[in-house]
Amino acid sequence: MSDFGKVAVLFGGRSAEREVSLRSGAAVLAGLERAGVDAQGIDTRDYPLARLKEEGFDRAFIVVHGRGGEDGTLQGALEHLGLPYTGSRVLGAALAMDKIRTKQVWRAMGLPTADFRIVHKQDFNPGDAAALLAQFMGPVFVKPSHEGSSIGMTKATDAATLAKAIEEAFRFDDEVLIESFIEGDEYTVSILGDAALPAIRLRTPHDFYDYSAKYQSGDTEYLCPCGLDRADEQELGELCLAAFRAVAASGWGRVDLMRDRQGQWWLLEVNTVPGMTETSLVPKAAKVAGLSFDQLVVRVLEMAH
Repeated sequence: MSDFGKVAVLFGGRSAEREVSLRSGAAVLAGLERAGVDAQGIDTRDYPLARLKEEGFDRAFIVVHGRGGEDGTLQGALEHLGLPYTGSRVLGAALAMDKIRTKQVWRAMGLPTADFRIVHKQDFNPGDAAALLAQFMGPVFVKPSHEGSSIGMTKATDAATLAKAIEEAFRFDDEVLIESFIEGDEYTVSILGDAALPAIRLRTPHDFYDYSAKYQSGDTEYLCPCGLDRADEQELGELCLAAFRAVAASGWGRVDLMRDRQGQWWLLEVNTVPGMTETSLVPKAAKVAGLSFDQLVVRVLEMAH
């Protein structure tokens, strides 16, 4: 473990996902320390990154979720400092954080993703909501393009709800994604290096897997093994690896997707710095694959460059 040198676990930050990041950072720090790594936790919110070199850090483990940590800006700063770090490089982080550009890349590459439209804050008139909804075959999801943890995300079934949902999403982003609602089961596949870990099927009594279902509800079920047969799970893993690589993501992360009632897969998004508390989805999948939490965080750290 001494080969890693002095490791900065970067967490917190200023995004809407700050509280989740604080919990992830504390868990990662504890896991690295239990594994014998010389690690120190740093809340990036008020920390000048140049101090990382001044204070003798040799590499960084990024657990800052959302903007300022998962969007390429932190990665770019670490590149400038010449400090190895975990996870996706600048392009992969920036592209995966942008839900709209991610879907455009997937569509261009022939990967399955639901029909969508883009709405810009400066152009939107609430009176346009009915015509916008009419372009879809049913309910839609409204999502800020650059947020995670389902923040600002709403299901809309009529024009009035859609207009209100778009205005709510504009609180977080000037660019909003409107996406067809997929009736079916939600899955997530964690990526570690060049391998897809066992898939997890999410089951919640909520209308969808929203922020409350992720972080506050005690009735969300995480099924792993997920119930797919071997061939379907292999197909799913290959699809998620292709989706991950398509947006230049690397190292580790998570791909979220739906399977509709006809058995068709639909890609939703890529997370390049997913939640890392001991009850988060990536550690759950790693455990089924035979990796303890401590082994998982060391494996992620090993891939830092």
